[in-house]
Amino acid sequence: MKKLFKQRKKASKNFKRFCKMGLYINLIFLCIFLSSVGYLGIGAFKQTYIYAQADRNSPSYELLSRAEQRKIRTGQIKEKSWLLANSEVDQYMKKNYNKLSDEQKKLVDELVQKQEIKLSFNTNFFLNGDSKSPENSGIFASVVGTLLVMLICMAVSIPIGVGAAIYLEEFAPQNVFTHFIEVCINNLASIPSILFGLLGLGVFINLFGMPRSSALVGGLTLAIMSLPIIIVSTKAALKSVDINMKNAAYALGMTKIQMIKGIMLPLAMPMILTGSILTLAGAIGETAPLMIIGMIAFIPDVANSVFAPTSVLPAQIFSWSAMPERAFLERTAAGIIVLLSLLVILNLAAILLRRYFQGKLK
Repeated sequence: MKKLFKQRKKASKNFKRFCKMGLYINLIFLCIFLSSVGYLGIGAFKQTYIYAQADRNSPSYELLSRAEQRKIRTGQIKEKSWLLANSEVDQYMKKNYNKLSDEQKKLVDELVQKQEIKLSFNTNFFLNGDSKSPENSGIFASVVGTLLVMLICMAVSIPIGVGAAIYLEEFAPQNVFTHFIEVCINNLASIPSILFGLLGLGVFINLFGMPRSSALVGGLTLAIMSLPIIIVSTKAALKSVDINMKNAAYALGMTKIQMIKGIMLPLAMPMILTGSILTLAGAIGETAPLMIIGMIAFIPDVANSVFAPTSVLPAQIFSWSAMPERAFLERTAAGIIVLLSLLVILNLAAILLRRYFQGKLK
């Protein structure tokens, strides 16, 4: 008996060490990932500017971005001012790989000595849309598109998902048909997301004629993808409510609808909100279904409605990763940092809402 007790104690310690080792390995990989993304993307938050004459014959003219050169040629810029440098000069200033000639590098060094070139905060990255020139590219249009898509996804998936879960849990008869529906919902929660993109393409675009690449189609596609997970998590939240609370409500003369509104939903709301927000946080990073419905296209303009073509941040990150210029690698990593920040905000919102409702109930 004593020997058996020692074996169990030893097995418990080994299992505890194994769990700790798994946690530490995950933390190591997370640190490596965040460090690599931060190292690659931090440079995108600064951009090179040159104090140059608005003259095509100026030595600094060839170091400027194509947009600034166009403004000089058309006479939009007439005075000496701080102008945006091209991506190769920017990479040279950041000591990265670049394609500048020796003469151009020498010219940049002279400008550094004269203090006529500097690295400043890159407002273009946050205020511009996508561009073929890396120095002019930004995330503003894709962030707006992401917010529109997620608003539509939330407005459709959460009410329908919670309502369906309440019906299946409290009102639907427990028969073979209901069991079949629940099995289908559980299976839909685990199928590849790209299949929902094909469904969105076939139903919303081809059948109903909705505009391709629009926030409306993207939001509805992600809503269909999120519905099974929201239904499953909501059903689990409703099942967690103590049966004695329900019986007490019935004993006080409440109807089933009154019991659901007054007892079940308030008690299950923290879990419902947590599951819904985490589901939407997963949906915000999806790229495959949105690629199928055309949201991977080059769309530099900000969408002014849910029917206008737009892009989303994950799709823009994917597009930047395929660009040959080194500067787009920085933008890709910086876009990942912004996307991770949005995910952190959504997760914090889930935690705060859960604590708020739990404190309110206490």
